[in-house]
Amino acid sequence: MLYWFFVKGFGGIARRRFSPTVTGLENIPREGGGIIAANHLAVIDDALIPITCPRMVHFMGKAEYFEGKGIKGRFKKWWFTSVGVFPVDRSGGSKSLGALAHAREIIEDGHLFGIHIEGTRSPDGRLYKGHTGVARLAFETGCPIIPTALIGTRELQKPGTVIPGKGRTEVHYCKPIEVQRKENPTREDLRELTDRVTRAIEALSRQEYVDEYAQVVKQRMKEQAEAAQA
Repeated sequence: MLYWFFVKGFGGIARRRFSPTVTGLENIPREGGGIIAANHLAVIDDALIPITCPRMVHFMGKAEYFEGKGIKGRFKKWWFTSVGVFPVDRSGGSKSLGALAHAREIIEDGHLFGIHIEGTRSPDGRLYKGHTGVARLAFETGCPIIPTALIGTRELQKPGTVIPGKGRTEVHYCKPIEVQRKENPTREDLRELTDRVTRAIEALSRQEYVDEYAQVVKQRMKEQAEAAQA
């Protein structure tokens, strides 16, 4: 209930500020589980999808959002939990499995789960290699994947900016990719499906594609910046 209170209550303000043009709403299943798989350009991406999608979308949020101390920490935890966000340890491997298991439960209960396939925000506005978690969830649940392209959010909220500017954005929901349940998908199965989703996003977002993980590029940029200051 709080999710819709925030979406309906603050959604109007966000719509006036972000002026989203939306296409493909007919591609979102009216009922049943599904995965909204999107690119990631800015923090406000996770506001743009809820205010344009007719159904509630559950998201993962980095664990740090739920671990703060004091009143501020408790408020952040309450806020994210209220709007359908649950924590994930983004260090990967076994630490991320619990979040994926929870995502599977959400999908199997007939809800929509939203995920950014790049795993983190793009460091430079280009589209980076997708992680295979989206494909694994789809194979485990047999649910459709709706590739989703976000455009313009980076221009409104540059890296390091807290309060976004005012301008125009676009949200394009692509035709669903139907997936048959497969208990033990191979590495090749996971990569092929993930790349198929990425190509669909690339076609709609008009981003340049980089066949490298965004986290790797961010780490390299950080190391280069530190070396330059040394």
